[in-house]
Amino acid sequence: MGHQDKGHFAAKHEDKQINKTIAEKIRALSDNNCLSCASAHRAGKALNISPSEIGVQTDLLEYRIAECQLGLFGYSDGEKRINPNIVISSDLNEQLDKISKDGRISCLECWNIAKKLKIKKLDVGSACEKKNIRIKPCQLGAF
Repeated sequence: MGHQDKGHFAAKHEDKQINKTIAEKIRALSDNNCLSCASAHRAGKALNISPSEIGVQTDLLEYRIAECQLGLFGYSDGEKRINPNIVISSDLNEQLDKISKDGRISCLECWNIAKKLKIKKLDVGSACEKKNIRIKPCQLGAF
């Protein structure tokens, strides 16, 4: 679901209900009904729940997830934060080729690569974009 679905995010989760504890944490960390990717992950860690559950609860509140840490979506200007001029190191290139399947890689796998190579998540997102590797699924369920 994208920006055109704003106000209808809960429709993805007809069988779920808002958890008051999680909702309080999301509200406390959000700004103008938007929860940043980083804040969503902090909330999950603080509550000892998965990022996907934070994503579901964010959808049920009809809040938007913003500022993807891989640079893919949710920035105020509507643009990605991808560096089209990134120079992809041989280590990063090798990891992406090894882990991606059929031109796809998960958000979590991208995070794991960033951690393993001690680089920014944004650099992994930029490299995926440059190599035409689609990142899906998002840990928060945004895509």
